[in-house]
Amino acid sequence: MFGYYANLALRSFRRNRVLTALMVLAIALGIGASMTTLTVFHVLSGDPIPQKSGKLFYPQLDPRSMNDYTAGEDPAEQVTRFDAETMLREKRGDRQTMTTGGSASIEPEVQGLDPFLVDARYATSDFFPMFDLPFLHGSGWPASADDNRERVAVIAKSLNDKVFGGSNSVGKTLRIDKEAFRIVGVIADWRPTPKFYDMNSDRYGEPEQVFVPFSTSRDLKMGRNGSMDCWGDSGSDPEGSTGVSAPCVWIQYWVELGTPEKVAEYRQYLANYSAQQRAAGRYERPDNVRLSNVMEWLDFNRVVPGDVRLQVWLALGFLLVCLVNTVGLLLAKFLRRSSEIGVRRALGASRSAIFTQCLVEAGAIGLAGGILGLGLAQLGLWAVRQQPASYAELARLDPMMLLATFVLAVVASLLAGILPAWRAMQVTPAIQLKTQ
Repeated sequence: MFGYYANLALRSFRRNRVLTALMVLAIALGIGASMTTLTVFHVLSGDPIPQKSGKLFYPQLDPRSMNDYTAGEDPAEQVTRFDAETMLREKRGDRQTMTTGGSASIEPEVQGLDPFLVDARYATSDFFPMFDLPFLHGSGWPASADDNRERVAVIAKSLNDKVFGGSNSVGKTLRIDKEAFRIVGVIADWRPTPKFYDMNSDRYGEPEQVFVPFSTSRDLKMGRNGSMDCWGDSGSDPEGSTGVSAPCVWIQYWVELGTPEKVAEYRQYLANYSAQQRAAGRYERPDNVRLSNVMEWLDFNRVVPGDVRLQVWLALGFLLVCLVNTVGLLLAKFLRRSSEIGVRRALGASRSAIFTQCLVEAGAIGLAGGILGLGLAQLGLWAVRQQPASYAELARLDPMMLLATFVLAVVASLLAGILPAWRAMQVTPAIQLKTQ
């Protein structure tokens, strides 16, 4: 029966080509605009590490002074070096890492290749297994390299291709910031979106190309970047604002907790730690701690720009307007065929059969609109990729959004066809036959 209804729909398209083309175009415009903005929203709001996002947690403490204190405000977004090193030393999680971003100069021993700057990440050894970094060669450094402040490095595939021609560079030496580092690992292509482990730098940019132990980076006073919030005298520390005792928050700290019981224990640990620091005189504000998993941390940082959310709502509104127009066109099309429907009813077709026939025709129009809308969405995403935003190059349809395009088009057209189909099945056969 479905094939028969599809055949009737095809014949109807041929008889009313202009009207059908207008409906297909209306749905295509709405689908194209909606899928363009929904794809961008999908890219920006996705889970960057779905296999572990419920096990990775970002602790927040509030070591700031009482200056400008407002009751109920959020704790600091980063931690001090003292707190990070203390929590790292106490090892209350399954894994833990302290990390921050920086930049480093690379001096390649390749003829014709001048020194250049790359983004660097300073971290501790658990960084690699915690965030599931894929290795092309070698591995991350062991915990002993952190303790011994060894000059070891992990580099990205792009840097390995540039400096070592893509060969296995593990064991080779690379000069970073004028110092010789032994390469222990080469990372394969890896780009979490957004860059959840550090929300203080470019959230949708490329990951760093060089990773070195945090302790080594401080020994060599390697350049750092990212935000830093200080509230007291940071000049008393020999290392300045990056010193252990400096009253500045500038480090991201992550902990891996495998079970809900461990999460509850760690929350209690944070509360106890904060109380101890306040009792010792380091903390002045009331205890204010927080422990967020990856998705909660992304929500806290509002990673999806407000203008993207607004564009999604505007596009959905535009789709609604297109559907309202489609309802009017379908209504005119179906009622124009009242005599045909009256004959079918007189020959025994039930009202439900007429209703189903009309919905099949509406769904076929939606499918055609989806195909054309897919092309418009691809055009819209191409326009997005021309924008200077860091996330622009990520705006591409994946298989899930491709399927969503057709599902949305068909469902929208079926919804638009309900009222016209209901009016069509109300046609009285006797009246139609008398008028012929």
